[in-house]
Amino acid sequence: MTTAQTTTSPPATSVVAHWVDGGPFAGTSTRSGEVFDPATGEVARRVAHASAEDVDAAVASARAAFPAWRDTSLARRTQVLFAFRELLAARREELAAVLTAEHGKVLSDALGEVSRGLEVVEFACGIPHLLKGATSENVSTGVDVSSVHQPLGPVAIISPFNFPAMVPMWFFPIAIAAGNTVVLKPSEKDPSASLWMAERLAEAGLPAGVFNVVQGERTAVDALLTHPDIRAVSFVGSTPVARHVYETATAHGKRVQALGGAKNHMVVLPDADLDLAADAAVNAGYGSAGERCMAVSALVVVEPVADELVARIAERSRALRVGDGRRGCDMGPLITRAHRDRVAGYVDAGREAGAEVVLDGRGVEADGGADGFWLGPTLLDRVTPAMSVYTDEIFGPVLSVLRVGSYEEAVDLINANPYGNGTAIFTADGGAARRFAGDVEVGMVGINVPIPVPVGYHSFGGWKSSLFGDSHAYGPDGVHFFTRTKAITTRWPAPSHGGINLGFPQHT
Repeated sequence: MTTAQTTTSPPATSVVAHWVDGGPFAGTSTRSGEVFDPATGEVARRVAHASAEDVDAAVASARAAFPAWRDTSLARRTQVLFAFRELLAARREELAAVLTAEHGKVLSDALGEVSRGLEVVEFACGIPHLLKGATSENVSTGVDVSSVHQPLGPVAIISPFNFPAMVPMWFFPIAIAAGNTVVLKPSEKDPSASLWMAERLAEAGLPAGVFNVVQGERTAVDALLTHPDIRAVSFVGSTPVARHVYETATAHGKRVQALGGAKNHMVVLPDADLDLAADAAVNAGYGSAGERCMAVSALVVVEPVADELVARIAERSRALRVGDGRRGCDMGPLITRAHRDRVAGYVDAGREAGAEVVLDGRGVEADGGADGFWLGPTLLDRVTPAMSVYTDEIFGPVLSVLRVGSYEEAVDLINANPYGNGTAIFTADGGAARRFAGDVEVGMVGINVPIPVPVGYHSFGGWKSSLFGDSHAYGPDGVHFFTRTKAITTRWPAPSHGGINLGFPQHT
C-alpha cells in the first residue's frame, strides 16, 4: 500500500482532522501527511494520520450510536437521507471544487462523480421496499414462519483516492439506511471530501456517531480490519491491497466486499463506426487522467482497421488541453509526483519491449503550475500481452493498442487476463454483441458503451482478481451486504381454559 509522506513535526498548514461522535476530532496521534494541489505541486494542507487509539475512539462512537439508530424507524432514517440528498444536490458544485483541488480531475468530471454518488443516495432513500421481509402462514398446524432483514452493526468503508466522494457514497447511504453505523477511512491523498460529506450528514439530522471518519494510512486500515467491533468492511483499491483487506478481515470474522484493480479491454470489430470508437477510446482512456478503475487501458482492434483507428485516436488526443482542472481544461494532472513518475516510466518500458510510441505525454505543455504532476495522453501501438504496459494496471493516461486477427482471439485475450472488472465491444453487429456479452468473463460489459458503470439501482463489481468477496457494490447487492436475515418461527397455543363453546369452529 502506498502512503503519503509522514512526519511527527508540527504541520505548517491547516490539518484535515478526523470526524468522531458528530464533530471534528483531533485524535492522539501527532503524525500527519502532506496533501498536494496536483496542478501546482504545492502542499495545500496536511492530514492527520490516525493511531490505533484514534480508530478505537471512532469505532466506540459507532458502537454506542448503533442501538438507537438500529431502532430508529425506517421513515426517520430515509428522511435524514432525503435531507442529505437535497443538500448534496444543491451544493454539488462546492463538493466538486473540493475534489478538483485535491485530486486534480477537471471540474466537469468532478461534477459527474458527485452525480453518480447522488444516484446511490437516491436509491438508498427508497430502501424500505428492499428491507421488507416475508411471511409464510401455517407451515405446520398453528405455526407461522417469517424472515426479517436486520443491520449488522458498525461497519468500515475504506475508499481510494480516485473517487473520494463517489466511492464512499456507493456504501454509506445504504449502510446507514439499513440501520448500521459507519467508520469511513478515506484516502490520505485527498481527504477533505470526507469531512464535507460528514458535515452535510450532520446538517441533514444524522445523529452523532452514526457516521465517523478516521484519516490516515495503513495503521488506520489494519486497525479497522482487525477491530472486534467492526462487523463488515467495504473496500475499493488495487488488487494487492484488496487481497490483503479480504484475507485479514475475513480471518477476523468480518463480512467483506473488496473491489480490486482492473485491466479494462475495449474491443473494436472491423464493422464498428470508427469515429464513435475513436471518441470512446479517448474519453474512456484519458478521462480523469486514466485514474479510474473503469478506464479503458487496452484497446483490442480486430484487423484490418487498426491503422485507421489509431490515426483517428492520435488526432483527437493531440487536440486535448491538459492543465489545471479549474481552468476549463480537458484533462488534469495525476494525483502525486511519485505516481506521475511511475506512470511515465511505462513509456520507455513499452518502447524497449517493442511497442510503437505514437504519442508521448511526458513532454506535454500543460496549462497549470510548472511543478504540477503533468502527463499528457500517451498512445502505444503494437503492444503484445507479454509487455508490462499490458500486464500491469498503470492507472494513468496510457492507452495500449493490441492488434488481433479475429473476434475469437480478442475474447481469448480478455478471458486470459487475471482481471475482470469492465470491458466493452464496439460493433454494428447485434449478434456479435450478444455473443460477446455471453462469452466474456468480466463483471461489467458495455455494448458500444466504453465505461459500463451500472446505474445506482443495479450493482457494481468485477470478476476474477477484480473482486474479493461475494457481494458487488450498491444496488440490491449492497442491501444484501449490509443486512443479515433472521428467521422467526411462531406458534401461539390455543387458550387453555374451556370457556363458552357454541360449536362449529374446530381446530385440527
